[in-house]
Amino acid sequence: MTHQENYLAWVKDAHAMEKQAESMLEKMAGRLEHYPDLKARIKQHIEETRQQQVLVQSVIDRFDTSHSTLKDAVGKLSAFGQAMGGMLADDEVVKGAISGYVFENLEIASYTSLIAAAELVGDREGARIFAQIREEEVAMADWALKHLPDVTEQFMVRSAAPGVEAKK
Repeated sequence: MTHQENYLAWVKDAHAMEKQAESMLEKMAGRLEHYPDLKARIKQHIEETRQQQVLVQSVIDRFDTSHSTLKDAVGKLSAFGQAMGGMLADDEVVKGAISGYVFENLEIASYTSLIAAAELVGDREGARIFAQIREEEVAMADWALKHLPDVTEQFMVRSAAPGVEAKK
């Protein structure tokens, strides 16, 4: 494959990744009842994620190619499976917060790689877009890491209280 072919394949992967992120975040936000700070930050990141999809699509469009419908569908199916699996866990909110942090770091690594690829193929606009998106992902990962102890503590306090739901 040429540099450009690899680059465009990875940009399409990023689009599918953002679709997966949107699906996972929506399912998590929709289930959260007792963690208002986490729910508010997730809702904010859903909006950022939707804008990121538009930005990634703009890179795809400039190269006169289309995003991968199959990859987008597989990403959404994977997100659905993760959400369903989390619903069964007694500590759903903690596992979801940990998974969200891990996913943000996957996105950070993906956009770091895309920046390098964009620069190699001479796509300065793509590199700028991916750097902008990476900053948002870093901010979300930082927030998630900073608040993970609070979510864990809130869960443990709620879990120890008789008759109080803690998982979501």
